[in-house]
Amino acid sequence: MFPQSVCAQSTDGKAQIEKVIENFRAAIVNKDEEGFLKLFVKEDITWSGVTTDASIARLYETRPQPAMKPPRKIFNSSPRKFIKSIAADKARIEETISNVRIDSDGDVAQVWFDYNFLSGDYRENWGKESWQMVRTEDGWKIAAVVWSQELNPAPPPK
Repeated sequence: MFPQSVCAQSTDGKAQIEKVIENFRAAIVNKDEEGFLKLFVKEDITWSGVTTDASIARLYETRPQPAMKPPRKIFNSSPRKFIKSIAADKARIEETISNVRIDSDGDVAQVWFDYNFLSGDYRENWGKESWQMVRTEDGWKIAAVVWSQELNPAPPPK
């Protein structure tokens, strides 16, 4: 299912974490707000992205000078804002996930993977994504999400 190197406590724990990864991906595709939010320990987790320097430079070049400040390198949001924006978008949205690595002691886990964020057939951005997870009474939950993003320099098709 996911190509990966794994240091997990048990194959059952690994399978449960893989299920969260698949549920995350499917909730985006299906624009399933409720299902998506159930994957998290709570709504106000760390949810931070970092835009690459090359993408920042390209964004700054397209902004009116000198009135505009350079775009922010680091931005924060929340799982709710993210899935609401996806649900409101008429386009098919998908996050593809590959190169998954899981490291766990059975109670906490680090999940690291490559991703591509697609709007229809247009690859909006891509990079690395990292989750901190905890095993709760209700199963594995995401406690923090951080990622890098390279923005597509090509404009989306019209």
